[in-house]
Amino acid sequence: MKGRSVIGGAIALLLLAAGSPPAALAQDALQPYQLVRSLQLIQDRIAGGDHAALPMQAKLLEMIDARMRDANAEDFKEPKNFRALLVYGMSGGNPVTVAAAASRASVDPQSLAIAKGVVAYLNGRPANAIEMLKPIDPMSVPPDIGAFLALVQGSLLAADDPAQALALLDEARLLSPGTLVEEAALRRSVGIAAAQGDAARFALASTQYVASYLYSPYASQFADAFVSGVITLHMAISQDKIADITSMMDPEREKVIYLRIARRAAIDGMTELSAFAAAKAELGRNGGSQDDPRSQLYSSLSTMTSASVDEVRAKLGKIDRSKLSQSDRDLLDAAQAVAGEVVAPVKTPAKAEAAPAAAKGNEANAAAEASADPANADLPPVEGAMPDQPAVASSDPPVAASDPPVALGDPPVALGDPAKDTPPAASPPSARPPARTTDETPAAAPMQADAAPVVQASAPTASNAQDPIDAAVASTRRQLDQIDQLLGAAPK
Repeated sequence: MKGRSVIGGAIALLLLAAGSPPAALAQDALQPYQLVRSLQLIQDRIAGGDHAALPMQAKLLEMIDARMRDANAEDFKEPKNFRALLVYGMSGGNPVTVAAAASRASVDPQSLAIAKGVVAYLNGRPANAIEMLKPIDPMSVPPDIGAFLALVQGSLLAADDPAQALALLDEARLLSPGTLVEEAALRRSVGIAAAQGDAARFALASTQYVASYLYSPYASQFADAFVSGVITLHMAISQDKIADITSMMDPEREKVIYLRIARRAAIDGMTELSAFAAAKAELGRNGGSQDDPRSQLYSSLSTMTSASVDEVRAKLGKIDRSKLSQSDRDLLDAAQAVAGEVVAPVKTPAKAEAAPAAAKGNEANAAAEASADPANADLPPVEGAMPDQPAVASSDPPVAASDPPVALGDPPVALGDPAKDTPPAASPPSARPPARTTDETPAAAPMQADAAPVVQASAPTASNAQDPIDAAVASTRRQLDQIDQLLGAAPK
């Protein structure tokens, strides 16, 4: 009842806050800790999926900032008001306001150190923030700031000490269950666990997040971490476990997640995972084929290097272009161009026929010697062949030390676009095929599908400039790289 009365007062205050004198008087009558408590209650509603509370949060932050700037030393003699200042700062408040208000307060050295650490954190100085905040045990301070302190410390230590960061994020959840603090702690735990290779922790944190905070306005950031974690941990997490987690989502979110996993798996050459995710996205939860042109397009791209080229071309040709956005139509055109290039006959450059007579004589002698040796009778020509390159698994970096506080600075992006996924450019595995006759078709390399700068990892390290097969393969791979860029630019 007390919480309801506080938030009820805050809502009434917001309704009055239109610049009128009564609103200003009402704001001044409230203590800083009362305003901050109202902010926390609204944030908890946001974490539970109440997006309508976002404007209320913005207005309350504005009112708290004004109240803190006007607060004097007498106000901060009440310990709850100074702790409210710290919570405001760790909730994404104005660092200038926090620094100015703290300078007017007479508090103990530990509280002042927390204030300075929070200001450093908000100003993007993680090293200074860690130096001032790391010695302070979040469990030793009052719970109303302990949870925020643990969340900030965990975020700061994510890169340098991920094991300790996970422990601190657990403390944040323990001190503030069912709140935006827990939502942020779980979301960050997913990314850190994946970077650590801890599949069990990754699966547990993902399950807990989906069960409680799937409709948070920050859930798109969880989706980024989840998709990247599945790719990173593909050898340690089973497809059944992935299906268990996604089964708790609504069908549309589940389909988007599978589309993103299929594309990322195709980038890294994870054929089995890509096929699993593409099938899940295309068939849907009820097992029936989905008539979604976007799903058909992405599933076709995920199988471009494994299925028959004719099958892929036929599937691409059946996609209803009128139901695609312009960027997706461009992507479809690029995919069809690549498929057409694969089956197109290779033209032999005229200069390839103008080899010196002496070289021709040497090649004829070498061919005669090879044919005379029974051991070489069945070997294909090795001209232009390249050794296999190992697959490089793509993984997102661990949570940055400068991760915004409590996610309040993170833009609430809706989870609805598979092309929103923008991980670092990954190097797909590629194997240069042996030289073929002009009647054969070179294999296309696995596609990359992100907007990040494309690294031509699939290009040969050494090539014969006069080999028409090499030229055709290189041309096809360049067009695959164009697909990567278009896919990353696909709209919502």
